[in-house]
Amino acid sequence: MYKYQTGIDIIDQRAGGLNPGTNILILAPAFCNGEQVATYLAKPRSGEYMIVLTTESQATDMLDFFKGNKFDTNYIGIIDAITRSSSGSSAQDSQKVKYVGSPNDLTGMDIRFSQLTEEIMKGEFTQDPNQLFPTPIRYCILSLTSMLMFRKVDVIYQFLHIITSKLKKMGSIGVFLINSETFDPKTVAIVKQLMNMVVEIRNDDTGTSMRIQGSMGLTMNWRQFQIDEGSLVFSS
Repeated sequence: MYKYQTGIDIIDQRAGGLNPGTNILILAPAFCNGEQVATYLAKPRSGEYMIVLTTESQATDMLDFFKGNKFDTNYIGIIDAITRSSSGSSAQDSQKVKYVGSPNDLTGMDIRFSQLTEEIMKGEFTQDPNQLFPTPIRYCILSLTSMLMFRKVDVIYQFLHIITSKLKKMGSIGVFLINSETFDPKTVAIVKQLMNMVVEIRNDDTGTSMRIQGSMGLTMNWRQFQIDEGSLVFSS
């Protein structure tokens, strides 16, 4: 069975990586590297693809970030849910960037996700002669915070239920970011129900740390880390 590598030793060494169908929730306060951790876990390794739904940063900014952190953007598709609503832009879809009207447009997000996955699965997204089948895809939502500000949690739950079911059927994995300080514990607990693993991030006087709670005994106590040129580096 195909395994998704994470760069986190407790996952890669103990379990060989993440199983297809795994969904990860990143819980992080603002300005605490949550976006960087989420994108690193969703970074496509060799033979893989990444689809990122951005509700806070424009596609152009995301592409600049990916290029600056040595992501291969040939294997990345972007669903941009902020450009048209924030700037009044009439930006048109391209092969690798699809637009929806706003972070409130859940139907549009689902349609664009289906379009990108179909293009990838059919081998139309790149000209890679060595593409794997079924094709490994990492899907990342940056972030659920904005979506929950527009819609009630039960609506977002249903949306995520559909997405996570599709990812499981496709043999893909999902990475979902949420600001841990924005919502009450009940809201976060509802989202957690659809997840197989939770990565918590905190920042204190000792630095930035993460811990992991997950299935199959994949747990990790607080460890300090930093992001170095797009890679996740633990201090110990």
